[in-house]
Amino acid sequence: MSALLHPPQDAELAPQRGRGRPRDTDARTRILQASLEVLEEAGYPNVTCDAIAERAGASKSTIYRWWPHKEAVMLEALRESIAQELPFPDTGNLREDMRLQLRNFVKLLTGPRAGVFKGFIAAAQSDPQVAEAFRSIWVKPRRDYALSGMERYQHLLRDGVDLQLVMDAMYAPLYYRLLIGLAPLTPEYTDALTDLIWSGIGGS
Repeated sequence: MSALLHPPQDAELAPQRGRGRPRDTDARTRILQASLEVLEEAGYPNVTCDAIAERAGASKSTIYRWWPHKEAVMLEALRESIAQELPFPDTGNLREDMRLQLRNFVKLLTGPRAGVFKGFIAAAQSDPQVAEAFRSIWVKPRRDYALSGMERYQHLLRDGVDLQLVMDAMYAPLYYRLLIGLAPLTPEYTDALTDLIWSGIGGS
């Protein structure tokens, strides 16, 4: 509540006539970048708003002006970074788009950020605040983005294909392997998964 009632203490963020918005935009960018850096260096359980604020050169009140809690900051930073690194493919061929998207996602899940995802998902099982942030900031925007990419090809698919169900079939097995560790996430696995899904949705 105090973060909403009192102005930020950062000198560079104090409201200035005609210049507040550019400075706010710059501060927001710095905070998102700082949260991603701290997250990757320290791991999800060890991240604090103090650490993010210090790295960004901003105050905690500035952070709480835009985000309700640290999980929201970290998830938005992660989402924005990945959106730039892994846009949904647009090759003109849905089967190839799906294959590339799953391969790219596996690179993410097996790279340095794999522990980050596990940390968020694990925390979401016992913390409703984290669960809601994970769904609203990470899952839904990424899902909507993928859906818009797939809708371009709706006319080429079998009648009655539910694209929401298709996305469940695409991503759920990857999260399952990430969390359970029953078998590795490999490009070969994603290619086989793509073929399996395509056999059920591809037009004649």
